[in-house]
Parts: sequence; C-alpha cells; structure tokens
Amino acid sequence: MKPRNKFQQKAVEASKKLPPLTPAQERWAYTKVIESVGQRTRKGVVTCLDCGKVFHNDTKQQYCTCPACGTRLRIENTRRQKFQQREYVTYITACDGMQVVRVFMVNYYAKVGRPLNRFCHEVMQRWIAPDGKYCTLARSRVWGTIYYDLWIYSSDLELHGESWVYDKIYTDDIYPRMKLIPELKRTGYKGGLYGQNPTTLFRVLLSDNRAESLLKMGQDCLLQLYLNDSGRRFDKYWPSIRIAVRNGYKITDATTWCDYIDALRTLGKDLHSPKYVCPADLEREHDRCIAKIARREAEREIAENLSAHFQKECAYHRAKAKFFGLAFSDGQIVVRVLESVKEIIMEGKAMHHCVGTNEYYKKADSLIFSATIDGKRIETVEVSLSQLKVIQSRGVCNKQTEYHDKIVQLVNDNMLLIQKRIAA
Repeated sequence: MKPRNKFQQKAVEASKKLPPLTPAQERWAYTKVIESVGQRTRKGVVTCLDCGKVFHNDTKQQYCTCPACGTRLRIENTRRQKFQQREYVTYITACDGMQVVRVFMVNYYAKVGRPLNRFCHEVMQRWIAPDGKYCTLARSRVWGTIYYDLWIYSSDLELHGESWVYDKIYTDDIYPRMKLIPELKRTGYKGGLYGQNPTTLFRVLLSDNRAESLLKMGQDCLLQLYLNDSGRRFDKYWPSIRIAVRNGYKITDATTWCDYIDALRTLGKDLHSPKYVCPADLEREHDRCIAKIARREAEREIAENLSAHFQKECAYHRAKAKFFGLAFSDGQIVVRVLESVKEIIMEGKAMHHCVGTNEYYKKADSLIFSATIDGKRIETVEVSLSQLKVIQSRGVCNKQTEYHDKIVQLVNDNMLLIQKRIAA
C-alpha cells in the first residue's frame, strides 16, 4: 500500500532508520518470553536443549538449573524429541518525533542431540504521531487459515490499512528500556498498559485530555475503566471525580464506584458532596443505594401500565435480537444472553446488583450475559460490543466468585461468535 498522506510517508521513510535489535535486546527476548526446555527420561536423565549437557536429576520438581550453562530449564517428562515455542515481544522506541511500537515474533526450535535454533523476526511496527494519528507497517500474512497471525517472514515490512488483527497482536512482555517522545512524557506516562495494547494506550493519551488527566491524578483504576468501557459516558462522572481527587480519595474499584454515582443520581443525592462521593465503605454504600432503588423500582413496576413495559421490551428486541439464542459452555459453566428487559431486571434483583436498576438494557454498546452452573446464577457478565471485551463480571452483591476467571476466559474464548452476530 502506498502512503496516502505526509504522516504515512514520513513513517515509511523513518522505518528505514530503525536499527536491528542489539545482542542484549535479543538475549532479553530469549530469556524473558521463552522457557528453555530440559527433556527428562524415566531414569532421570535430563538433556539441556540449550547447550546439550546431559545430567542426572530424578526429583519431581518442574524446574531445575543446567549445571553447565546455568540456564533455568522447564522439565518435560517425555520421550518427545522436538520442542517448539512462538511468542511475541514488544520494544517501544521513538524515531523522527514519532512513537514507535515494534513487535517481534520469537521462535524457539529445539531437538535432542541437535544445536538450539532460535531467532527473532520483526513482524509489525505501529507509528504514532504526537497528535495521536497512527499507521501500521507489517509483514504479509497467510490468508484462508484460522491463524490470523501466520506471518510470511520472507515478505517485507510494508504499510497496510488498519485492521482489527493488528490491535489483537500485543503482549505484556515489553522491553524495560523505553524511549518516549516528549509529548508522551508530558502526559505523565511512566509505564504499564492498563489492560490495553500499547498503540491504543499511547494514542488515547496523546489525543484525549481526560485520559491524560486521570493518569496524572493517579486514578489508575478509573483510567482502565475509561479505556475499556467506551460506552460509558464519563462526562456525568467528571465533577464527582474532581471532588474525589480534591479530597484525596483513591478509587480502587472504578466500576462499582461509577455504578454507585449513578445510583446516587437516581436517588437525587448531591454529587458534589464528599460525604456521598467519597464513602469510607464503597461496597456497603453501593449495596444500600441499590437496595433502595430496587424497592422504588418494585413499587413503580406495580403502578406502571403494561403498555410502557411492552415498549421497553420492543426497543430491547430491536436492538439486541440478533444476539438472542447465543450461549456457550465449557461443560460446567453455561453463559447465555439475557433476551428481555424482564430477564435483566430479574437478574439484577436475584444477584443484588445494579444491572436491572441502572437501565443497562438501554446501553447500545453493551450485551448482558448470565453465567450459571446447573441453572444457578453465578455471575452477570457485561461485554462491550465495540471493543469485543468483557467490561465486568459480577456475582451476588457485586462480588467476584471463585469461578470469575473461568467465566471471563470462557466469554473471551467465544468472542468470535459475538463478532459474527454483529456482522450478521
């Protein structure tokens, strides 16, 4: 693809100036993201696949240290001879006044009795201007397979049109020595990803004053929610955020705090008062407000005429009907879409949280799921349709259950099904 503007042309030319990885940077990649393997036989004979040293170790420990090269080895009790690993690493640098995110694929091929073969290939560069504009240089990919990141290493790094694929390719394994442009330093950024890929984080910080303010305020949890939940309008929380910062109040559970502020607004409380905005026990005050709203909602539902409720159901059906019937399971946990306003309200009342009281069914960017085991509700899951990620997953009284990580993983593993429904 040919450059279409001066910024893209500048990025393509600057790409030629980037140096290859130094030996120290390559060593970091090989030791940080790749686990060296030691093959152990039934008799306790271990072969270090890094240096080829053969030694005896009959302990049941999963890791040991090679006495010859000092490498920490992950022990594989197997007769298998070949071992392969592929992982991404990220290097963050600056060039010609632009922030650059360089992504490399680290390949590790080892075979008993053969020299170790490992190498790094640069597969992608994300170029970010000081105003947040960005473009992508990447190698070509093999089409027609289920692996969207099957790279053609013989191809060149070329300018490509933006695709969701490039945003999916990132890793937390980032080389610790970063080079940042002055504009990014001025935002207060000092490290960390806040649940985002580096490209998204950097361009938001460079182009969005609110994200920069949250970072400088030290409200990391709010910043992460701001980045993750694009459907939540932060305008209505901003005055309360300023009150919290002014009073030195650290928000450690952003989702619960924002839902609590919504509940206070519903109850007509003063959102400029530190008494309400900065609760000593956020969870207790949140649950108290939600219970009060639930009582009001129940009374209103009794008096509400049937036609109004019918209109709500029709509006929800028009907005979310394409997702009805969507469900997936890992054999124990079943996650399914809630298919009516009534189901959402009942979910909120049964779980004692605010999914049914803060009118989540009106949020155009959200899709609400119920996670159950043997028909019993475990957690309620909210997914962002624009970002295709789990915003929150809460159990009874907004608490996380022992199944929380499994539920989130199950939803993430089936995110492609949601994406297909969106495209339908």
